[in-house]
Amino acid sequence: MNNNILITLDYELFFGSKVGTLQNCILNPTNRLVKILDTYNAKATFFVDSGYLVKLEEFKSKFPLLEHEYQSITTQIRELDKNGHSIQLHIHPHWEDSTFDGKNWVMNTKRYRLHEFSESEIDSIVFRYKKVLTDIVGDKIFAHRAGGWCMQPFDKLKNAFKKHNVWLDSTVFENGMNQSQTHYFDFRNSPKKPKWHFENDPLVEEKNGFFREFPISAYKLSPLFFWKMIFFKKLGGDEHKSFGDGTAARGSTKDKLRMLTRFTNSVVSIDGYKSSFLQKAYNSFQKNKDNHNFIIIGHPKAMSEYSLKKLEKFIKKNNSSNFITVGELKDELYNNQKL
Repeated sequence: MNNNILITLDYELFFGSKVGTLQNCILNPTNRLVKILDTYNAKATFFVDSGYLVKLEEFKSKFPLLEHEYQSITTQIRELDKNGHSIQLHIHPHWEDSTFDGKNWVMNTKRYRLHEFSESEIDSIVFRYKKVLTDIVGDKIFAHRAGGWCMQPFDKLKNAFKKHNVWLDSTVFENGMNQSQTHYFDFRNSPKKPKWHFENDPLVEEKNGFFREFPISAYKLSPLFFWKMIFFKKLGGDEHKSFGDGTAARGSTKDKLRMLTRFTNSVVSIDGYKSSFLQKAYNSFQKNKDNHNFIIIGHPKAMSEYSLKKLEKFIKKNNSSNFITVGELKDELYNNQKL
């Protein structure tokens, strides 16, 4: 049985003190990525940060710069959809509290997690953030990835996602954990399975649950890896420089120390130096016969010349016909094929 390989991208700006430019964080690196994918007829899934689109719609009549950004990003999203890539929902709700000062986006991440909002506000966010994508690509939005992996506790979010028919999730990754001022998730008790149904809690399998979880693939890394990553990021030269020109939101010092001092699980990623273990992770994945979907995550803003080379090498080595999108995954589900 061939494995499905899904390249999934969180299509977004940065959320730190400097969000970066649309051109360098999203448009240009996405074009670079797609050029490689086109060479091998491989497709990807783009989880689009819809809050950014909602804010562009809100402010574009006042600021010509944002009108241009809105036209540029929606044009790229339509082209991606037209060319067979899948467009799906990525929610960073702090856009609700963020604004544009005439020159720059001013990020307010105090309410970074969807849980910081009331249930009626959550319903409105899910509705509006899905609608802004539906208006661009049509009625194709059914899958979700939580911003910052923050989807716990899910019971407060459940009704909104069910009401607006967003039923496939790809947020969880095995043994993932983070605790910072903005982030919280703890996936250490997730099912050790390639997929499952759930209803009230993404970590609790329920056979007849409304929702389906397709977890991001994970790989165990030693502290040495993260020391190397710091080295190459600071001293690796242009090859290891991220394409994006913004700054990330500050993480937890406790979590950073944990990664630098003990073995931890990481998502399988095409971001920067993390792409160095892409093939090793896939080799490990293939040893488990129960696996079927190898789900890779990436961010256009965090990719580099190095990571694109690693990705192309990975695609060349593995059968390009195995690369599918979340949309094709849905088709397989409806065709009752084994996943």
